[in-house]
Amino acid sequence: MTPEPLYPEERRSRGGSGRFWLLTIATVLTLAATVSLGRWQLSRAAQKESLQASIDAQKQKPPLTQAEFLALEKASDSLHRPVRLRGLWLPTQTVYLDNRQMHGVPGFYVMTPFALEGSEQAVMVQRGWVQRNFVDRTKLGDVETPAGIVEVTGLIEPPPSHLLELGTPTPAPASAPATAETPAPAPAAGAPAPAPAAEGSSPIRQNLDLEAFRAETKLPLRTDVSLQQGGPASEGLQRDWPAPALGLERHYGYAFQWFGLSALVVILYVWFQFISPFRRSRRRARDGRF
Repeated sequence: MTPEPLYPEERRSRGGSGRFWLLTIATVLTLAATVSLGRWQLSRAAQKESLQASIDAQKQKPPLTQAEFLALEKASDSLHRPVRLRGLWLPTQTVYLDNRQMHGVPGFYVMTPFALEGSEQAVMVQRGWVQRNFVDRTKLGDVETPAGIVEVTGLIEPPPSHLLELGTPTPAPASAPATAETPAPAPAAGAPAPAPAAEGSSPIRQNLDLEAFRAETKLPLRTDVSLQQGGPASEGLQRDWPAPALGLERHYGYAFQWFGLSALVVILYVWFQFISPFRRSRRRARDGRF
């Protein structure tokens, strides 16, 4: 038998029903994906907030003594905690990390090894920041380095972060001073003697790898952590260290975008599946078309 032909309204009804369910399934899948991504970004933000709270709590703890610091099997477990150390600066091994900014001004992070009194260990200290000379890049600012045994207070921090390095850095002239008019002090009893700087090496560097620096200088340097010296500006150095960038704003921004996309999908679904067909049916009814 020849199938009975469908009237236009019946064909439109069957086709519209199939499209309705197809768009409904696509909308549900899109909503599931966008809402899940938004919730994931919020969970990442919550993790970062918990990490920030942990860092703040570490900073509020009483400073470790030198004996406690030396007894740490993994100093990285005490990151961001204050510590008070006594020892001897090794100014001939001072390194200036280039392209570091403070308050938007380019300059150098000044890094000097610190030989711990009564031990065979040294730790790299992030002493502070000094502004670059904009006329002569290789001319280093005046940095005072106290001679003899001194006490240094700072935070236990990871080794200095690395910046993108393109090409081979140009060595600074051999006459560039490691510190400004500060003679190298004689080693204290029990402290490692400072090794001479490697021939042709420059105090200005883009990055500093502590493992490579230890091999270069032959110093008994700890390579798992460094010390970030705090306090007001002194010795020609500023110490307004930037807070670690945890990216909380980025996670909240991404979450807002995903939830905004979810809201847009719902609005479009309601418009094209309900409001627009209702308006068309009202218009056909007003025009006398059934």
